Amino acid sequence: MPPSGLAILIGAGPNTGTGIARILSHPSHGNLAVALLARRPESLKDVVSTIHKSSPNAVLETFPTDTSKVSLEKTFREIKEHKSFGGLKLQMAIYSIKHSSKKPFLEETYEDFTESLEQYVGGAFTFSQESLKRFFADHGGAGLADGAPKKGTLIFTGTLGALRCSAQYAAYGAGRSSVRQLAQTLAREMSEKGVHVVHTIANGSIVDADGEDQKTGKKMSADAIGETYLWLHQQQPCLWTHELDMRPACEKF
Repeated sequence: MPPSGLAILIGAGPNTGTGIARILSHPSHGNLAVALLARRPESLKDVVSTIHKSSPNAVLETFPTDTSKVSLEKTFREIKEHKSFGGLKLQMAIYSIKHSSKKPFLEETYEDFTESLEQYVGGAFTFSQESLKRFFADHGGAGLADGAPKKGTLIFTGTLGALRCSAQYAAYGAGRSSVRQLAQTLAREMSEKGVHVVHTIANGSIVDADGEDQKTGKKMSADAIGETYLWLHQQQPCLWTHELDMRPACEKF
């Protein structure tokens, strides 16, 4: 069965990214072709190899990139031109970048602080803008009030740091909370135009496994994250979730 559409995932790592891509690409789940984006080509190859063990027919293509404006714009052009995705319309775009920084504030430097923001928040900005351009190019500019259907889903994977932050996490908190606010303003602007914008809060460890820790609620399953993201994408305009707090059962909050 050929893919029904395209998903773009940046942050395609060995745990969360693998689970998301596995569910979105599996014919019995999302049945989407998935463009996998990450900095390291070796990591991307490992993700594809892992997914193909259980879903050999999944359509997955890799695009090594960082979060800089020039690199992301180039990657989106390559995705548009890739022969594996010919004729497929963008359905989902997921920003799932790891971002952590811990340093005593008086040891923090202006250069490191702003570089952290540029890499994470700037990357979210460019990824969002390029994704939205593709949504409108693929599905047209008419909004929900004009009778047009949902165009697609843009998801940001956040953490508890977007809501509150501990000592020595100035750059981390500033970045995470900024992307949360970016998601909020995009939701308010783009919802009526047919783009569903979601910010999730992943609080707790996510592992690409379904073992004892998952059964007892100590850790989250990466596949469960993928299933949740697919569920969000399947929501219709009568009810859209904007922010979702995700945690294993035994995680304290």
